[in-house]
Amino acid sequence: MNENEIKFLIIRFSSIGDIVLTTPVIRGIKQQVDGAVVHYLTKPQYASILESNPYVDKVHTLNSFQSTINELKDEGFDYLIDLHKNIRTYIFKHKLKVLDFSFHKYNKEKWLLVNFKKNNLPNKHIVDRYLESVSVFDVNNDGMGLDYFIPDNISYNIKDKLIISEPYVAFAIGGQHETKKLPAENIKELCQGINAPLILLGGKEDFENGEIISKDLKNVINLCGKTSLDESAHIVRQSSIVISHDTGLMHIAAAFKKNIVSIWGNTIPEFGMYPYLPGENSKIFEVKNLKCRPCSKIGHAKCPKKHFDCMKKQNFKEIIEHVNKFIGND
Repeated sequence: MNENEIKFLIIRFSSIGDIVLTTPVIRGIKQQVDGAVVHYLTKPQYASILESNPYVDKVHTLNSFQSTINELKDEGFDYLIDLHKNIRTYIFKHKLKVLDFSFHKYNKEKWLLVNFKKNNLPNKHIVDRYLESVSVFDVNNDGMGLDYFIPDNISYNIKDKLIISEPYVAFAIGGQHETKKLPAENIKELCQGINAPLILLGGKEDFENGEIISKDLKNVINLCGKTSLDESAHIVRQSSIVISHDTGLMHIAAAFKKNIVSIWGNTIPEFGMYPYLPGENSKIFEVKNLKCRPCSKIGHAKCPKKHFDCMKKQNFKEIIEHVNKFIGND
């Protein structure tokens, strides 16, 4: 090890969007701390998000606890930056015995907001809270936003493959929880009103909904479950505008400075995870003043109140008008 090196271990186990939101910390340490060597620990299924990041020197994946701890001990880290802050990261900190820094999760404040609708949360994005954890190293927010690096061998030219010669809309129809997603019939309503080709993106679990939405709509192509994450990111980067729920592709779109129409259900932007420094024509859509919202800081398999007003009462006409105005087809 070079005597001028300072070795950092950043920990964030999941998920796609949360890891993308840590990229300003990665870049800040690497560019602003002399001699910084940056390692990152995550789950195996998310390693690819970091492996193409030029500011990450090495990616470690969580296998068995003991083997991973032994692997990390051999690295001789100087500092540990905990950007997950749960029981598992506590175990790693305890075992590695490295000076560690973390961020404020505001779990108590989130609980009060979910259960009593009392908002004591600071008006501060999660990215800025992450950056506070490394302020002791004089790492400052460089204002460059999020990073997402697509490997050089990834190419998915939507216009060539699907014979689309005009601007298109990328619509990320997925979401980690059902209460974060519009029902298929409402997404179809949006697609019917938008005067441009739409590419539906999501995982294999979204394919069936994609088929329901795209049926009988000549301007809609269902690619859910048919592309890798990097290919989906490539499609997002080539799009004119992105429509998304509160999900990982929303944050990837923000990394590309895309104009984003984000549609919020049971979760709320006040939790601090809205699109970070996206395109200037981005807009958040949500149904405000619902007594039951937010009903969770994460999401549910179905609406606890059974009405699902947070999604079903969205202003679909305004969403359509906003998208059409931006693409010039209103």
